[in-house]
Amino acid sequence: MSTASAGPVSLLGWPVSAQPHPDPAKSTLSRLNATPEEKAAREQKMAMAVRTILECIGEDPDREGLQRTPERYAQALMWMTKGYEERLTDVINNAVFAEDHDEMVLVRDIDISSLCEHHLVPFTGKIAIAYIPGQNQLVLGLSKLARIAETFSRRLQVQERLTKQIAIAVQEAIQPRGVAVVMEATHLCMTMRGVQKPGSMTVTSCMLGCFRTQQKTRDEFLTLVKGR
Repeated sequence: MSTASAGPVSLLGWPVSAQPHPDPAKSTLSRLNATPEEKAAREQKMAMAVRTILECIGEDPDREGLQRTPERYAQALMWMTKGYEERLTDVINNAVFAEDHDEMVLVRDIDISSLCEHHLVPFTGKIAIAYIPGQNQLVLGLSKLARIAETFSRRLQVQERLTKQIAIAVQEAIQPRGVAVVMEATHLCMTMRGVQKPGSMTVTSCMLGCFRTQQKTRDEFLTLVKGR
């Protein structure tokens, strides 16, 4: 896929103006290109910060149960945010095929876990992703829809942005007639703190192309999503 822009491009080779999060932080690019030695130093720096946090909340980081917690947490957090180290070109990995198919493709009930960027606590839920192939008749390997969702979820997120990023990634990858994404999630920042409302669900959606402009197409998608 080529671009006409001479400006900076995203991880998929698109102009950054097409991206919902256009300017990756310098530290993000540093992590993406880090050597094994730099990764180890990053984890050690994080572990030291976790030790400070344990002290600040009134704990003793040297007691038996916590002695390895800073290192374990650093490794866990790096894994939970591994999406910063993944390029979507590698995730899709040429799984784009030309097929004589012009009807809706839908993958639903994709389990997602992410970290709220406001409180660094998890939110979990399910995503449904649908698209209708365009005139180029390109389709994505079905597992790649789940992989795209996983890549964006393994970054610090807000649910609204996560939903939009997934939709735009599918749109840019195969140029379909339209893309629809719906996500339902429970946020621990609502259930464990703050208003403390267990069982509450947050629903977000992003409709692009014919899913936005054609009511019948949008209704068909929403009916299929609800038909569990």
